[in-house]
Amino acid sequence: MTASRPLTEATDPDVLTPDAGARILAGAPWRRFGVFGDSLSLGVGDPTPGYDDLGWAARVERILRRVAPDLAHLTTARVGATTAQALAEQAARIEAFGPDLLHLNSGANDIMRRKPDWSRIEDDLRAMYAWAKGTGARLTVFTLGRAFVVPAFPDFSARVDRLNGITRALAAEHGAAVVDSWDHPLNDRPNLLSEDRIHFATTGQAVLASLVVQTLGALLADQA
Repeated sequence: MTASRPLTEATDPDVLTPDAGARILAGAPWRRFGVFGDSLSLGVGDPTPGYDDLGWAARVERILRRVAPDLAHLTTARVGATTAQALAEQAARIEAFGPDLLHLNSGANDIMRRKPDWSRIEDDLRAMYAWAKGTGARLTVFTLGRAFVVPAFPDFSARVDRLNGITRALAAEHGAAVVDSWDHPLNDRPNLLSEDRIHFATTGQAVLASLVVQTLGALLADQA
């Protein structure tokens, strides 16, 4: 019995080709795509053999450009930024850009503390959503995947679950579309994580991009 070949971007059932993504987003109205937040928003991660070395946001941009060649794109996201830091450092640039599609921070760095201050975390995230809604853009946000584990904190999976609950509640309150990766099968991929065991490698970035496109496509279908 021969071993199965490793997946590549061309054979991965969870990854949309650019053409397939463009068909899903055909007629999409977005022309100014903004990305705000931390390394998850930025889409950093190690290369995976057989996959384009692109983060999720660059992949979504590539698909949106097939729909709207005049698309403008701005990423202000910074590795290590907390929600409060992202608001202080990035909000003015996003406002000046004027996005009509804006991806938000998921709060991962907010829980990277010996003892998270959950009241402050929720307050900071609420402030972010209130600000983002004021831009008038269509908002998207990730939940964190269950594969995202920091061994230094034995309760980290519980922290992620709690943070995702806050994300879902605030997103519903402010009309943001949730791209839910918490229990997606991508979490079971043996090559999902980068060497740092935190960030998704490009195999995961490719799946995240496809989930974003599918989520946006569902919004378009609901509005049709």
